Amino acid sequence: MLIENRKAKFNYEFLEKLDAGIELLGSEVKSLRAKLGSLEGAYVIVRGNEAFMVGAYIPAYQPKNTPKGYDERRNRKLLLTKKEIASLMGAEAKKGLTIVPISVYNRGHKLKVTLAIARGKKKFDKRETIKLRDTERDIRREMHG
Repeated sequence: MLIENRKAKFNYEFLEKLDAGIELLGSEVKSLRAKLGSLEGAYVIVRGNEAFMVGAYIPAYQPKNTPKGYDERRNRKLLLTKKEIASLMGAEAKKGLTIVPISVYNRGHKLKVTLAIARGKKKFDKRETIKLRDTERDIRREMHG
């Protein structure tokens, strides 16, 4: 795993996960392999039978060698099949659902993105998650010590 969106697991309840390819520049690939970048605040939109990842921060690998107009937060096209794009369109149309990138990882020489169709958690759900995490941590401490 190269980069991960840790806040997504806290802020959203995942309903379905799928993998997608991502269209990147060479310097962005090098940057991701160096584990630079962030998926915090990123989401996926579907426009005209194409899916785009919006708001992901991927800096240039060597800032002095990048083109002048390089934008670290530009929209990046996702490589999906027509069926997958259709299912994402359906999920995007439903009220209360969003598509969130969870992680970027290597598969062979290619970089892939794990996407999740998710529903936002309410405040009480987040409190419950924190409570569960704390009790699990206490149990592990007691077992270990």
